[in-house]
Amino acid sequence: MPISPNFTSVLSKDWEINFTQCTPNGYLKYTDMCNLLQLTAAAHSEVGGISFTDMQEFDQAWVLSRMRVEVTALPKWQDVVTVKTWINSLENSRSVRALEMYVNGKKIIGSETFWAVFNTKARRPEGLALPYDHFELYPDNRATKEGFSKININPEKESVFEKTVYLSDLDIVNHANNVKYLEWCLDHVDPKHILNQKIESFEMNFLKELSLNDAVVIHESETEDNSTFSITKGDKSCFALQLNWKK
Repeated sequence: MPISPNFTSVLSKDWEINFTQCTPNGYLKYTDMCNLLQLTAAAHSEVGGISFTDMQEFDQAWVLSRMRVEVTALPKWQDVVTVKTWINSLENSRSVRALEMYVNGKKIIGSETFWAVFNTKARRPEGLALPYDHFELYPDNRATKEGFSKININPEKESVFEKTVYLSDLDIVNHANNVKYLEWCLDHVDPKHILNQKIESFEMNFLKELSLNDAVVIHESETEDNSTFSITKGDKSCFALQLNWKK
């Protein structure tokens, strides 16, 4: 698709929270929050001419490598949220994108995401084949108080679940969707922590892709301040998640 005449380097998009996106207490699921952030990023790439459809002409796609989310509050059923996004940096095969979520003009969520250009046939990173100079970059306008980081996986971690990757876990890039990793781990968190919104922030590192029928093990290690999950296939770590609890 060509660059839209309505393209702007900062995009805001409204979403209404529906009941399928909520936990039993009526508040937005963390997984669906990440979906809304990703859908807004996708909408911005579409109007900017670097969408999945555009990139597939060169067998390319954006894949998420790291993500940090800071949560002040969660929206609830029937709230209309505004998600705002812009790009901090974009060079060759890598991009850092900022996202913020607002309710009634008040910021409730901030996220910093790190994306890589991925060749969907060769299954490896490579430089973006499309022009992107029309995007104005905002390197100093950060959406989070802290940037994303490399998560340290505790070697003393405990195995909590074994999982096989099913067709329902895959996305259009033919690997496990990034939100699925989060979902698998959150299923092993004390439900009270989720329902009482005890998560102050969380980070995700996506290390290796997972494909159909892959067998994985989910591990957890806990401290007073956080819980760290990791997902391994054989002896290789594929994913790491750190949940930081409110004091």
